[in-house]
Amino acid sequence: MSNPKELRYTSDHEWVRVAGDTAQVGITDHAQDALGDIVFVDVPEVGAKLDRGEEACNIESVKAAAPVYAPFAGTVTEVNTALDETPELLNQKPYDTFIFSLHLSNPQDADSLLTAEQYEKLVAEEKER
Repeated sequence: MSNPKELRYTSDHEWVRVAGDTAQVGITDHAQDALGDIVFVDVPEVGAKLDRGEEACNIESVKAAAPVYAPFAGTVTEVNTALDETPELLNQKPYDTFIFSLHLSNPQDADSLLTAEQYEKLVAEEKER
């Protein structure tokens, strides 16, 4: 699966869809593939204030548990409640399934995220190791 060009990416394998001063955050196809079958998502609380790089929530799979980090500072405005009942949506439709939305403290922070091409290069380098 190719990485959508309209999204931005983190080196921790999250995707970010920015619209003005709000961003949706999810995990990439590469991340869901590495995790395997996802069985639980511990979403953050609406209203939680997060700093850039802070652990926002956890994903549990049959293989492991993995944190999801805030790509930038902001306040959680929405969580994907569908993940309570169907966490496997992250496996089935990783780029259509967000985990949480953030109101950005500084919208310019989005400029520091990776493009699809930069992210694909990062993944290729990781696979070589």
